[in-house]
Amino acid sequence: MATSVGRMQEKEPQFFAKLGHTTVHEGELARHSVYTRFLHWAYGIFFFLALFTGFATYMPFLFRWFAPAFGGPATTRMLHPWFGLGFVFFFGLQAINWWGPMKWTDTDSRWIKHLPEFLRSTQALEPEDVGMYNGGQKLQFWEIVVGSIVYLITGIVMWAGARTFGATSVAISYILHDISALIMLFGIFFHLYQATFGQPGTIQAMTRGTVSEAWAWTHAPAWFRQMTGRDPRQALEQERQRRIARERAIEQLARGGPAGPPGGGRA
Repeated sequence: MATSVGRMQEKEPQFFAKLGHTTVHEGELARHSVYTRFLHWAYGIFFFLALFTGFATYMPFLFRWFAPAFGGPATTRMLHPWFGLGFVFFFGLQAINWWGPMKWTDTDSRWIKHLPEFLRSTQALEPEDVGMYNGGQKLQFWEIVVGSIVYLITGIVMWAGARTFGATSVAISYILHDISALIMLFGIFFHLYQATFGQPGTIQAMTRGTVSEAWAWTHAPAWFRQMTGRDPRQALEQERQRRIARERAIEQLARGGPAGPPGGGRA
């Protein structure tokens, strides 16, 4: 069965296959390859390097304590645009890598439309038509695409200065650059929360390249179906029945009675 993960990996540089591999254990699904994970951590590191040097350069009254870590104010100012270019370069490669899976669909429009209901709901499961990425994840991806373009254009204007582009263009670039940085920073913090506390098990996709099947049928049901050929809601019910059977067996053992057949309950 051709999968979105498989198609992405076919297009990736074979060089990265020699640097590492993704081990998929029982009860797990492969989600991100070595190449995808490398790009993710590369542009993440460059983003924060650009952020810290930018804070130290343009708001020294609050963040001048960042500057010594980069060799002083002058070095910090010199490094900032290069860190920014590093971020744009590596994210640009990731954008090419994710171009197919991140295309906007009617499913994503419905997801965004019903977002307030999802936030108020106690139901932890995503809608059954949510694929590898939901509408919120795609929205953040495209926000970063737009933000990266804004960074690149305004950064070049600011770097070249008023002699090349004029004082007005430089002033406007500073404003747009800062607004884009704040929007992206908010999104990154939300992303970090979702990857750790909001959706436990998510960060494993970018460390080991895998997620549990339970994570998949919970957060990406249509992708789970595509990868396994199984119904996500049925898989959830089967797991619930197995858990109930295990709990009953433990209770029986604690009472000194027969535990019953292993793996009881419905298959």
